[in-house]
Amino acid sequence: MSDIKALESAKVGTAMALEQFLDQVKFNEQGLVPAVAQDKASGVVLMLAWMNRESIEQTLTTGQVVYFSRSRQSLWRKGETSGNTQALESMRFDCDADAILVSVEQIGPACHTERTHCFYLQVQGDQVIVDSAPDTSDS
Repeated sequence: MSDIKALESAKVGTAMALEQFLDQVKFNEQGLVPAVAQDKASGVVLMLAWMNRESIEQTLTTGQVVYFSRSRQSLWRKGETSGNTQALESMRFDCDADAILVSVEQIGPACHTERTHCFYLQVQGDQVIVDSAPDTSDS
C-alpha cells in the first residue's frame, strides 16, 4: 500500500510502512498537525497540542508523548518540568491524516492550570463556566 487515500477502502489488516505514511501526513504550513490526548482509562479528552514529524517519531520511539511548542518553537516533552507525564498507549490518525489521537496514561494533571484536563471552560447558555478546580493535592 503506497497511498493514504487507498486506505479508505482497504480491508482490515492492510498495512503501510510508517515512514511512507508519515511522508503523506497533512502537516500545516508550519509543519504541524493537531494532536488530541485522551486518557486511556477514563476516555476523557485531556488536551489539544501540536506535533511535527520529529515529535511523532520521538513519541513512537520513546513511548513518552512529545509535542511541539509553538510558543517556544521547540519540542516539548510532556511533563519534563512538571512531572505530569503522558505514557503513550496508542496513536491513531484520522481518515485525512491531518489530525492525531493519542491514547495516554496520564500521570498527574494534564493541564498547566493543574486541572486534570484542559477543557474545563464549559458553555452554559450565554455564559462560560469553570467546571473543575485545580488539583491542589501534594501527590
